Amino acid sequence: MVRKTIRSIPQERAFMPVQEPEERARNFDEVALGFDLENAMLECERCLMCPQPACIEGCPVNIDVPGFIAKMLDKDYRGAYDHLTNSTLLPAVCGRVCPQEDQCEGVCAVGSGTGLEPVAIGRLERFLGDMAIREGWTKETHIEPNRFRVAIVGSGPAGMACAADLAKAGCKVTIYEAFHVPGGVLRYGIPEFRLPNDVVDAEISNLKALGVDIQCNTLVGRLFTIEQMLDEMGYDAVFLGVGAGTPHFMDIPGENLNGVLSANELLTRCNLMHADNFPNFDTPLGLGKRIAVIGSGNTAMDAMRVSLRLGAEEVNCIYRRSEVECPARKEELHHAQEEGINFHWLTNPVEILGDEKSNVRGIRCIRMELGEADSSGRRRPQPIEGSEFDFEADTVVYAIGTSPNPILGQTSSIGLNKWGYIDTNENLATSLAGVYAGGDIVTGAATVIKAMGAGRKAADSIRKYLGIRDSDVVYEPEKPGFENSLFGIDLAEHCFTRIRQI
Repeated sequence: MVRKTIRSIPQERAFMPVQEPEERARNFDEVALGFDLENAMLECERCLMCPQPACIEGCPVNIDVPGFIAKMLDKDYRGAYDHLTNSTLLPAVCGRVCPQEDQCEGVCAVGSGTGLEPVAIGRLERFLGDMAIREGWTKETHIEPNRFRVAIVGSGPAGMACAADLAKAGCKVTIYEAFHVPGGVLRYGIPEFRLPNDVVDAEISNLKALGVDIQCNTLVGRLFTIEQMLDEMGYDAVFLGVGAGTPHFMDIPGENLNGVLSANELLTRCNLMHADNFPNFDTPLGLGKRIAVIGSGNTAMDAMRVSLRLGAEEVNCIYRRSEVECPARKEELHHAQEEGINFHWLTNPVEILGDEKSNVRGIRCIRMELGEADSSGRRRPQPIEGSEFDFEADTVVYAIGTSPNPILGQTSSIGLNKWGYIDTNENLATSLAGVYAGGDIVTGAATVIKAMGAGRKAADSIRKYLGIRDSDVVYEPEKPGFENSLFGIDLAEHCFTRIRQI
């Protein structure tokens, strides 16, 4: 095989077709249309097949990127998909929504100091995931059932990844989801123009094919507690992957006015409850014509672009830092700018203005300037005295972050940190024996792939906790004290107890 060099590979990324901005800003169809076979293969040619590929380490679930690309170059697409799904349960999802530019693509040798764009790894992952859905591929997995029962709380990416690995290990797995359909943030938090529901449905079908039972409309902490799941419902272990969906506000005057809402509410009512199809679905949103969204992360971009598609005539982004510090993916920012969103950089709200009927009529802001770097490494925004100004708005949407839902902490004795997130050790074990947690409920808001990585890590810890070998055989540890919890729980003794029960 001839060794590839930077000069010998295609210098430009393969073409990815997208909807035109004027057209897509008024529909919910997917913006990026995906590679065709020709362009997918052209992009594969750009991979250098590095002997020590940094892209694998850059991926939170360590996908063997050169491995699946090599199979694609051999035209073994099914083999490439099987190779890819050794590491990821959701290739069609992650290929669309993961920030590859900060992960695998961010350390790609092709894009490191060469002046070239990195290999479009995410687009290739999406290509294979979509091909698998079209062709109806399912990965046959031999499962030797054991007698362990595991409960998963939350059907988002962390819960789905944990459930899949434990089901493959032979456990009887049940997922409990608070909403009426599964998918978690993939369903309620990401608009269809970025992640179509049929893609999420297809990935959930793969999970069900492993024997995973999904119970919707079940709010753990209200119908029953974590402790009851272990003590009364017969579960041997529990994984908590409930995310962190309580929205933040700024505590400024006017936040109680009609027309103030969170991005979580806006997106959930549109994505999950079909507000985009009113009056066919009885979920009116009542958005005005002039929308102001506070924040500039990916959730803010989604809220602004959804508002356009719901009929807003003017959408404004208000962000206290500059465009350089904007935390959204560059692709999402670019698409929002193309669609006509107005960006007010170095601007911070100080008051929401109302009319005589307590409806939003405008927002008062102050100009900002950047000072010294803060603890996050970004320059701290500081108000410019006397620079206040008003502009008209009839809806204000907050997209400045989220906190954990307090229900689990209020209804169980599980240990929390000072911010209200679940406290875990390095193995994702919580203060309750047999209970593990991962994803946003532990780390705060992060990415889909990082949540999946946490779910897989927790599944590995649960297997060890239950005494299940990789060969799906329950075993006695070689010596007492293996995998001891930081919380003082002797897991080896627990394994001996569970083996005796079996």
